[in-house]
Amino acid sequence: MNQTFLSRYRTQSGQRLPTVSLLVGLLTLTLTNPVLAQEKLLRTLTVTGRGLEAIPTTKTQVQLGVEIQGKTAKEVQEEVARRSSAVVELLRSRQVEKLETTGIRLNPVYRNDNNTAPQITGYSGTNTVSFRASTEQAGKLLDDAVQAGATRIEGVSFTASDDAIASAQKQALREATQDAQSQADAVLSTLNLTRKDIVGIQINGATPPSPMPVFTGKDVLESRLASSPIIGGEQEVQASVTLQISY
Repeated sequence: MNQTFLSRYRTQSGQRLPTVSLLVGLLTLTLTNPVLAQEKLLRTLTVTGRGLEAIPTTKTQVQLGVEIQGKTAKEVQEEVARRSSAVVELLRSRQVEKLETTGIRLNPVYRNDNNTAPQITGYSGTNTVSFRASTEQAGKLLDDAVQAGATRIEGVSFTASDDAIASAQKQALREATQDAQSQADAVLSTLNLTRKDIVGIQINGATPPSPMPVFTGKDVLESRLASSPIIGGEQEVQASVTLQISY
């Protein structure tokens, strides 16, 4: 650093400002600090891999109910309770899984005539339950539930067992990770570069699949589903993994 440059940093009294030594110190720290140098030279590639596993749907998820109409609320409520109890007792005797009540309703039924206020003519009550059973026994079970007192089948869907879904999720994650690494190798080898360390991992999703709906909202008196064979299919479990790889 020449005399002319240094003279710019002197005060009128001839004292040198500390700015020069501070600037030199920062330059020295930047050039000699290996951590800062490494961060500056770190190169990364970000890739996202995907995995897909297909598993058989061995379980059938069913939602069915009892719907009754009558003149009085008490009459309707008692009949709904009687039939619902019979249906639930049947389902428990067959050892179905995840049996639970999903809805109870009691509503007035109105008659609307022209130029008159609506009048209550009766009441409608429903009690809905859901459960899960093996697909092999679902058809016969629905038929027996109707015989026991069920009047509506609200929905039928297929799903895999919880253990099968959990196992498929792990396998899909493995496939997604391998796919991400394979993509990185393909890109880096083409550029004559070498994959080094994985410096970042993000699991974007490996959620359980939704049940496959095959039937919704029918009055059992209008449907032949209960007397028909029920055949499941396959569910797809997907996973996605993002890797940040240095090279």
